[in-house]
Amino acid sequence: MSHPSRATLTTAPSFSRVTRPSTVDLIQTELRNAVYAGVLAVGSPIREVEVAAQLGVSRGPLREAAQRLVQEGLLAATPGRGMRVATISKERLPALYEARKSVEVSAARLLVRSGADTAIAGVRRAHDELVAANRTGDARRVGGADLNLHWALVAAAGNPWLTRWMTTLIVEVRLATFTVSDEYVVRKDTADAHALIVERLEARDEDGLVNAITQMLEGAVDRLLGREDEAVETFEEPADAPEITLGPIDAPDGASIG
Repeated sequence: MSHPSRATLTTAPSFSRVTRPSTVDLIQTELRNAVYAGVLAVGSPIREVEVAAQLGVSRGPLREAAQRLVQEGLLAATPGRGMRVATISKERLPALYEARKSVEVSAARLLVRSGADTAIAGVRRAHDELVAANRTGDARRVGGADLNLHWALVAAAGNPWLTRWMTTLIVEVRLATFTVSDEYVVRKDTADAHALIVERLEARDEDGLVNAITQMLEGAVDRLLGREDEAVETFEEPADAPEITLGPIDAPDGASIG
C-alpha cells in the first residue's frame, strides 16, 4: 500500500519536527499531507471507520486530529453530517492570496534584513529542486516544488508563527486549485520565473524581492481565475490524478496506537 507522505509529497505541508510527537500530532500531519496531495479529495467526506483502519489508529485520536484541521480551515464540520474536506471557491481566492502575500512579504523582509547566509542557501536549494522538477514535466511535482520554495523562504526567516501560518496557507492553495479547476495546471516557465525571487534574495534586495513575490502571487490569482494569457505554455494533469490510499503510521516510541 502506497504512503502519500513518503512517496508523493514535498516537505512543505508538514510542521517542523518535534522531539516526541503524539499520536494525534502524527495523524494530524498525515491528514494534512493527504489533503495537500489530493488523496483526500476536496469536498469528500471523512469516513472515520475507513480512515482509522487505513492509518491503524482508533477513532478517538483520529477525531481529535480531524478537529484540529477543522480549526485550521482544511476540513469542514456540519452537525449531523460529519466532516469533509473543505472547498475554496473562486470568490475566496483573492482573500486567500492576500493572506499568503502578507505572510511571504513579512518573511522576505525579515530574511533580507537579518537572515543568515545558510538560511538563504536553503532557499537556493529549494529552487534547484524546482528546476529538477520542471525537467520532468510532471505538473504535480512542479507545483509541489513551487510551493515548497515559497514555504522554504518563509521557514528560513525563522519566525515560527509565519511558518505555521504558511503551512496551512499552502494546503489551502492546493484546495483552491483542486476546487476551481478539473485540471492541475502549472506554467512551464515556473522555474525561470522563480529564479528572480532567489536572485533578489541573494542580493538582499528587499524591494526587488517583495516586488517579485507580489507580482508572482498576483499572476497566480489571474491564472486560477482564468484571466492569464492563454498563450502561456503549461503542464497539466487531471486534478483527481492520485490513486493512493492512506497507509499505517508509526506510533511514537514504537507504542501501539490501535
